[in-house]
Amino acid sequence: MANAFLVDRRDALKGLTALAAGTMLPGSIAAQTDGWPKQPIRILCGFAAGGGNDVFARMVGQRLSEKLGQAVVVENRPGAGSIIAYEQTARATPDGYTLLIAPFGATIVNPAVYAKLPYDPANLQPLSIVASFPFVMVVRSDLNINSIEDLVKHAKANPDKANYGTPSVTFQLLVELFKARTGAPFEHIPFKSTAEVLTALLNGQLMMSFVDPGPLIGHLKGGRVKALAHSGSARFPHIPDVPTMAEVGMPGIVMDSFMGFMGPRGMPDAIVKRLEAEFIAMTKDADFAGKIAHHGLVPIGSTAAEFTDRIAREIPLWKGVAEKAKIKL
Repeated sequence: MANAFLVDRRDALKGLTALAAGTMLPGSIAAQTDGWPKQPIRILCGFAAGGGNDVFARMVGQRLSEKLGQAVVVENRPGAGSIIAYEQTARATPDGYTLLIAPFGATIVNPAVYAKLPYDPANLQPLSIVASFPFVMVVRSDLNINSIEDLVKHAKANPDKANYGTPSVTFQLLVELFKARTGAPFEHIPFKSTAEVLTALLNGQLMMSFVDPGPLIGHLKGGRVKALAHSGSARFPHIPDVPTMAEVGMPGIVMDSFMGFMGPRGMPDAIVKRLEAEFIAMTKDADFAGKIAHHGLVPIGSTAAEFTDRIAREIPLWKGVAEKAKIKL
């Protein structure tokens, strides 16, 4: 990563120490960015306007605009599983004026399942994981299935009816990992959206599915579906009574999905640190946390280094799952 600014080494070390301790405020490093931003910033979003990623990008963009004193505009580049937006970001000038909303599927799963991408993921600069959520394993409430063990037994006893639906390959990888661990004979049925998956589940077309919590919570409260467990590494505050997969005897089946932000590789260190600090400060704001809670999200606020390490760990993990399941796009 190029450093376009001359920063006293002792001050930089002090700043990094403070950031690691969670005490560094955005204002304390603003002077290092040489007047940036001097023009509007754009956030590329690989999904259509009105969807969850777009809504979240606009919420974050509004916060950044208020703190940075410049307009932050979301530009939608839908299609190809967000690959278009990632390619354009990777090829953008690394001056801090092009950012990317980077969800788990596009950041981790695409490099794991695509034989070839039109961009090099190494040409993207992770900035922060801002929010996270797990995927929830659900069945219809009228089925006599009350545990993972019940589900596996039911699937093996009724292999012709054992199926699951997903809106993307991300969910498919999670179920394939579950199948490899349990030997359950679930067949995959693709859908275009989580809403379609839930409709098919409620209509009896599916035996089970993993679903993101945002659109699911209302159905859980209504009693029409039953949550057996979720893929997170810890209990999820929006559904605190639902155990993790590890808690029900399935350790290692973990998928903590996220909403992160990235930019093109080569951004000046001072701008990376400024954005990192703004994202972290945002996640500590109670109003922001309350707003994203309505979308089934919890604030995280990782450092750029933590985000980078997460990517390095998880792409090989899910690539291995994809290879074993013979999933390749």
